[in-house]
Amino acid sequence: MTGVDGHFPLTTKEGWAAFVARGPSAVQLVPDRDWRRQSPADREEYDRSRFEHHARLIVVATPTVRQVTHTGRRLVLLNRGQISARRGIIITGAAGTGKTTAVTQLGLSHELRARRRRTGGEPFLPVVYVTVPPAATAKMLAAEFARFAGLPIPSAFNQASITNAVCDVLGKLGTELVIVDELQNLNLATRAGAETSDQLKYLSERIPATFVYAGLDVEDNGLFTGPRGKQIAGRFAAIEAAPFGYATAGQRQDWHALLATLDEAIRLHRHKPGALLEHAAYLHQRTAGMIGSLSHLVRETAVDAILDGTEKITKAGLERVTLDRAAETAAARHREAVRPRRKVS
Repeated sequence: MTGVDGHFPLTTKEGWAAFVARGPSAVQLVPDRDWRRQSPADREEYDRSRFEHHARLIVVATPTVRQVTHTGRRLVLLNRGQISARRGIIITGAAGTGKTTAVTQLGLSHELRARRRRTGGEPFLPVVYVTVPPAATAKMLAAEFARFAGLPIPSAFNQASITNAVCDVLGKLGTELVIVDELQNLNLATRAGAETSDQLKYLSERIPATFVYAGLDVEDNGLFTGPRGKQIAGRFAAIEAAPFGYATAGQRQDWHALLATLDEAIRLHRHKPGALLEHAAYLHQRTAGMIGSLSHLVRETAVDAILDGTEKITKAGLERVTLDRAAETAAARHREAVRPRRKVS
């Protein structure tokens, strides 16, 4: 199924292929003299390209991204010789800490390597990316795998039929890495959730691939408790995606490196190089160190700067952006904590 713009979602092989083929943005600023002389039509097209550039701003190799891609690559290599009991990874953490970015970057890097190794022209699907539907059942999860692979699902097919078809096709297509996102939708306290967990385990046994899970605070959802949880805990290493800190010199250095990378990707005509670094402390306080909130703040401010003609990122422009509730609540708590207290005489 395609969206209204004709694009496929990432949870289909067509959408994933488009993501892999997309590559980094090549948008560059035209010389100021040429920019000022652009016709209205040329300016509209030029600004459109810059809107798209900032909408999908560069993916930064954060510590979480680096850890996930390194660990994932190592496990794929180790699991190739395993008949069963293959090891996997679970990426967990709060919203906005970059979990989905980390697992999709792992999938991207693996697919690019796998395709470089491929010499034949036969069909090949090295990476599968699916999400756990809300209130998932085992059949619904199997259908997500089938949808990614483009398998037709006759209405008469039951869970076992869909599962067998998925395992057979992915085995033939040489799938080596399976990414299952939104794992917080799997509730082991319910019968449907427990059966879906069993389905995941069965798929991991049938499909000779490394499985990587990502979800919101999965430990709080009881993923590692009970007999099923203990099986998961015994096979999967957990990587915590956490907000960036700002208390130590090392943490500030990591934050500044992140801002410097984003700063270099900005395409505004009056942007002062290093402008984001000048507001490093403010940006951390405003976003609570959440990379998702930071990315949104920078991207929306850049788009707004094109729309209003200022063509630069300023603190006033950053202040105009309304962020997600979690970031705004954290920023309000910070302002309250540092507000001078009035002396009582």
